[in-house]
Amino acid sequence: MPKFAANLTMMFNEVPFPQRFAAAAKAGFQAVEFLFPYDHAPHEVARWLDENGLTNALFNMPPGDWAKGERGLASLPGREAEFRAGVARALEYAQALGTKRLHAMAGLVPAGAERERHREVFIGNLRYAARELAAHGITLLIEPINPRDMPGYFLSSQAEAHAIREAVGEPNLQVQLDFYHAQIVEGDLAMGLRKHFAGVGHVQIAGVPERHEPDEGEVNYAYLFRLLDELGYEGWVGCEYRPRGRTEDGLGWMAALNART
Repeated sequence: MPKFAANLTMMFNEVPFPQRFAAAAKAGFQAVEFLFPYDHAPHEVARWLDENGLTNALFNMPPGDWAKGERGLASLPGREAEFRAGVARALEYAQALGTKRLHAMAGLVPAGAERERHREVFIGNLRYAARELAAHGITLLIEPINPRDMPGYFLSSQAEAHAIREAVGEPNLQVQLDFYHAQIVEGDLAMGLRKHFAGVGHVQIAGVPERHEPDEGEVNYAYLFRLLDELGYEGWVGCEYRPRGRTEDGLGWMAALNART
């Protein structure tokens, strides 16, 4: 059975962020992920992890001005210096937290923009970031995000993400496979996983279409979990979903899986 990491940006919102680490550990999680740690000092986040015996599976590099609607910098022409500064900042946190995977958000493409230019910038920035991270044994990730949740996001399909991975050509660049986004955009999840498995560096889950717990909706996660085991996936599976109610009340799906092992 896969190993699950609680996404503390979406889960355990019943308590403030610093207290979510203890809540996740109490609920049986051994790892956590979150969108951004930058509102807190690296040593504070490291302490919350250590006190609760948790691994940090993943977080995102600085995305630009999130409050103003920016969703990443990696494909934005003219923002290369800011992106590189974000790589350095993310590395500072990753080293303090022991994080081995960082996600670079691509950003939104303005209406009428030249998409090929954005692709060129994306490839160049990813090549730079991958080489910086490789010196510290860290994997760089890119993630396709569905256009319903994030209209205008540069990267939406697994196929395109893997084509970019190949174009960048750095061995520590991999693709983040969120089954929720992939189902909305492409479907055919099992065959897509089999096809691209060698380039998958992190997996995330949520029910489709409401993005609640994975025990409801149109995706057969029990089947996909067995397939991940069959393919030999050894990484964490991030639970990036919005609980229907109290987080703890919706964890029956994980308890049921644990009972079978």
